[in-house]
Amino acid sequence: MLGRLMPREGRFFDLFNAHAERIVEGAAHLVHMMQHYDEEAVRQSELQEIDRIETSADKIAHETFALLHKTFITPFDREDIHQLISRMDDILDLTQDVAESVMLYDIQTVTPEAIQLASLSQMCCERVRSAVAMLTNMDNAEAILKLCSEIDQLESDADRVMRSAMSKLFRDESDVRQVIKLKAIYELLESLTDKCEDVANILEGVVLENA
Repeated sequence: MLGRLMPREGRFFDLFNAHAERIVEGAAHLVHMMQHYDEEAVRQSELQEIDRIETSADKIAHETFALLHKTFITPFDREDIHQLISRMDDILDLTQDVAESVMLYDIQTVTPEAIQLASLSQMCCERVRSAVAMLTNMDNAEAILKLCSEIDQLESDADRVMRSAMSKLFRDESDVRQVIKLKAIYELLESLTDKCEDVANILEGVVLENA
């Protein structure tokens, strides 16, 4: 049924895929920023790249909303399309928030736990991209659901990493200001995986309704 209902221009899936590519790019730049945080030039460069990518993704989201208003027959439920691109955009918005917050809070040293959380979010983003790319054909339903399950597991892994990081932070860090700053960064990073899980939940719904 999905194939029969797909609009002739097929632009929705092109826009989803383009946005998903930006999500993965943003995540990669965030990880690189965290891994090389002691290099100021790298921090500044990666922040600029993430800002550029987020702006580009915003344009894709707005184009999707505009297309939604102009299209009479959509490939799947209109509300699901709106929610999907909105929640995808949330991922990049939060990626930008993390990068900016690390700089604004003047974090002196990025911990291994922060890098691990960023890496987990990158893995989630890569699976979002893979799942979105399969949406054009509901023969991919099983593979999409598997990717969504993997995102759920990575989100659970991020929860565990954050709890361990918080415990270590409160136990070992004597500077209250650093505790407050790093706690906020950990929470933002963990929230990135939550945003990816939100997308996975929408994808699951689309598959179950249309497969």
